[in-house]
Amino acid sequence: MRISRTATISACGAALVLTLTVACSADQRSLPADPARSAAAPEPPGGGLNPAQLRTAYDLGPLLRHGIDGKGQTIVIVDSFGSPTITRDLAVFDRQFGLPAPPSLRVIQPAGRVPAYRPTSTRTGEASETTLDVEAAHVTAPGASILLVETPTLEEEGRSGFPQIVTAEDYVIRHHLGGVISQSFGATEQTFRSKSALRQLRGPYLLAARPAYKVTVLAATGDTGAAGMTYNTRSYFKTPAVGWPASDPLVTAVGGTQLDLTRAGTRRQPDVAWDDSGGGRSAVFARPSYQDGVASITGNERGIPDISMDASCASGMEIYGSFPAHSSGWSMICGTSLATPLFAGIVALADQEAGHPLGLINPALYRMAAAHDRGIVDITRGDNTFEAVRGFRAQRGYDLVSGLGTINAAYFVPELAKLAG
Repeated sequence: MRISRTATISACGAALVLTLTVACSADQRSLPADPARSAAAPEPPGGGLNPAQLRTAYDLGPLLRHGIDGKGQTIVIVDSFGSPTITRDLAVFDRQFGLPAPPSLRVIQPAGRVPAYRPTSTRTGEASETTLDVEAAHVTAPGASILLVETPTLEEEGRSGFPQIVTAEDYVIRHHLGGVISQSFGATEQTFRSKSALRQLRGPYLLAARPAYKVTVLAATGDTGAAGMTYNTRSYFKTPAVGWPASDPLVTAVGGTQLDLTRAGTRRQPDVAWDDSGGGRSAVFARPSYQDGVASITGNERGIPDISMDASCASGMEIYGSFPAHSSGWSMICGTSLATPLFAGIVALADQEAGHPLGLINPALYRMAAAHDRGIVDITRGDNTFEAVRGFRAQRGYDLVSGLGTINAAYFVPELAKLAG
């Protein structure tokens, strides 16, 4: 289940890895990040938020001014099929908004060669997803390198695509290719053949949590509120459900909020929980110890999300894509697929601040919230009722629609680096 919405060769070990390394020109690398220029640039026609607005909203300015921009870090983005024009599209996006090119953008295919691009609805949808993931992560961590990991099979609920994802992520982790993995996909837990079949796919997350690797793994909670999509992808389960891998206790589940910003990026009012943000209690995983302090909300089950970022289609982000069948180049895109790469960039900043990858950050997040650290901003309005499935309401403290809340990066990044480090 893809969870975003658009409003407008070398043999290495046992895996075949096709690698494309994008070398940035000297001019591109030296292009400064200039929020003032970004805000003043003519707005493209998609109608979404621009990088300057998002950086202001999450208070990234103090970090960027002190050189905390993701330098030396690599954000790993995993997507089915990828996009054939991502290199050119990111360059156009950067020029439009006055952003520096990333130190590198590499594309690998560890689970097998991706079929040649054809402008079908599936491939254009996956290309849009890839474009969003890469450009959003670059907004919050402009100094980080990006590794795009493409898989050759469509991820479609719990019956297809995940074995290839597991192969690809296992390769990335074992070869120490990045400190944070961003996953903008998920499948309703009940669409897997069995609980044991789902658990057999957890290998990369168990590996990522080991001290020898310490990779932070993120996943989007989905865009169907408290409901879960059935395997036919056209209907929903009648009772609350959540998606995996977001429900995995070794993964940080990223939910969605709605921003209300001025043109300068300042808030007109506090964020609210996005009404389509996935959230609820797992039917597979028990409550992890780091959620013991919120057991009155989660019960004995793993509760998601853990943290939330912008996802609403009323506050989506502007992206640029030029792959065949993409209508105008510029468009606005939204969903927890936006929230997750935005947060991946934040984790990369914390990795840089700490001087090493942080690994599983969930215990630190809950300690920060319990201590009322200023980096976590509570969300107290909104709910995720979806169609006939009654959802959960935001409230003071932890809840099953916004998690612990959202972030103020200027405080969040150093706090997370200290606690998780």
